[in-house]
Amino acid sequence: YAYLNSPAISLAEHGVHIQAGMRLRQWVSMGVDFTAATGNGLITPNLLPTALQQTLGAQLAQLAAAGQLPAGYALKVPLDSTTQTFTTGPQFAYHGIKQVTLFIRPGLGLIREVATPRPTDPIATAIVAGLTPSGKKTDTTYYYGVGGGFEYNVTNHFSIRTSVDLVRDHLFDDILKDSRYSVRFSIGPGFQWGRNVMK
Repeated sequence: YAYLNSPAISLAEHGVHIQAGMRLRQWVSMGVDFTAATGNGLITPNLLPTALQQTLGAQLAQLAAAGQLPAGYALKVPLDSTTQTFTTGPQFAYHGIKQVTLFIRPGLGLIREVATPRPTDPIATAIVAGLTPSGKKTDTTYYYGVGGGFEYNVTNHFSIRTSVDLVRDHLFDDILKDSRYSVRFSIGPGFQWGRNVMK
């Protein structure tokens, strides 16, 4: 199980996480992982580049002057999101506790996101149509971060593994002005083959 959270755009996603690695030494491994998750987020004007904010502000002001903007109107665009991540890097482990293996890991990877806006009013619908004529946006970029966690060793070859990773990326840099931090939490079974490293 995987949970992805990007607070900057109120994006929460649930999905699956798979990872595999090879132990090079008792204390270090190299590995790869993959996560796929879906969920919902929210885009507001303050997240957009300054020039785009100014353009939208002028358009909304014109609508307000013409009496076509509801009182107290605030532009908000919900979105559906599908995200995939691919990560590689080393993992450093501590085996000083027999039943628990602690680990930390830096990570570098690719993130791909498909965002489908779901405007809820005619004004937002018109604005979204201008920004995403196809009805959705897809982007792929790199990210970097660091994570850690632990494995509870049930047997020499089976464990319960949980981890948390904090990463930074800048998806959709044409319509989002800032990069964002995302947190990934995962938990699930772990299977180990080869030499017994429980100490």
